[in-house]
Amino acid sequence: MRLTRFSDIGLRVLIYLSRAGERRAPVTVAEIASQFDIPVNHMVKVVGHLARVGWIQATRGRNGGIRLCVDASVLKIGTVLRELEGDAELADCEGQGCRLKQDCRLRDALKVGQHAIYDAMNAYTLMDITKGTTGEQIVRMHRSFQSQSSQV
Repeated sequence: MRLTRFSDIGLRVLIYLSRAGERRAPVTVAEIASQFDIPVNHMVKVVGHLARVGWIQATRGRNGGIRLCVDASVLKIGTVLRELEGDAELADCEGQGCRLKQDCRLRDALKVGQHAIYDAMNAYTLMDITKGTTGEQIVRMHRSFQSQSSQV
């Protein structure tokens, strides 16, 4: 199983906000996009989805930005992946016109495996992922961005 770009970006946004959001001012979409070299239009789509789910708060305007609005110690990574990836089948049995689709056990096995990955990832919270050096790196990235922005 490979994560979609959408899920990858979503995880990065949540990870970044979990530590960079420790300041008063919200983080901008442009900041995160530049930190991870992601096109802003992709970032906007992901941020919109995360806001609709209720994991982040997005405010428009001059003093706007995004903030994490869930407790990082509670938000499970498997839950995030299930929301962003969905439960679409790993194999496209219908689209392939496979003659085995009526009696194939692979389809069921893949579904079991997919759910097992989500369940295994639920052993980790957003806080678990951003502890230690990962969190320290995010703080450094954020500070670097702020100092570059203030010099402009």
